[in-house]
Amino acid sequence: MSDTRGAHAVVVLAAGASTRLGQPKQLLRRDDETLLHRVVRLAEGTAPTVVVVVLPPASAVFAEALVGLDHATAINPDPRRGIASSLQAAAPWVHAQARVLVLGCDQPALEAAHLHALLTAARHAASGCAATALEGTLGVPAVVPGHWFADPAAGTADSGFRARLRALAKATVGVVEAPGLALDIDTPDDLRTARRLGLIDP
Repeated sequence: MSDTRGAHAVVVLAAGASTRLGQPKQLLRRDDETLLHRVVRLAEGTAPTVVVVVLPPASAVFAEALVGLDHATAINPDPRRGIASSLQAAAPWVHAQARVLVLGCDQPALEAAHLHALLTAARHAASGCAATALEGTLGVPAVVPGHWFADPAAGTADSGFRARLRALAKATVGVVEAPGLALDIDTPDDLRTARRLGLIDP
């Protein structure tokens, strides 16, 4: 793909099986919009060169949720291998010189302003990286260098680039606070909390 040094891409990690939740978190709705559609729509609003959505092999129902959005689909053949396998699936769409905004699809409090703040923070950070401060630690959404995707060992199975981000000198990473994003929907209790807060439709 073509790209420029100052451009950014987006990778949306949406291949998880939602085993603990018991239903596809991608298809939960906020304001009658699926979380998957919502996160891709917000990502498009940052004017990226490409939005890559990583989906599981049986992805037809998720593809339907993305109709009308401009995105590329990467299939993770075995999501059970963890987040790193989804990062590897997205790698062919990621230019080494681009910044990459990495998102999940299960943070219903996410808003567009946070994504723009992360991209701005990354542009001014010595490492070129920015991350969300979640309960005292760094997590997604995050901005990382595209060349990280070229190294198949760069991401750990369960946490992707998290360990690599945390290994950077703190002063070199742009940090954006977003306490509400600590609520991601992994379990039925998380879902009940999100509904109580009005972040997920009844």
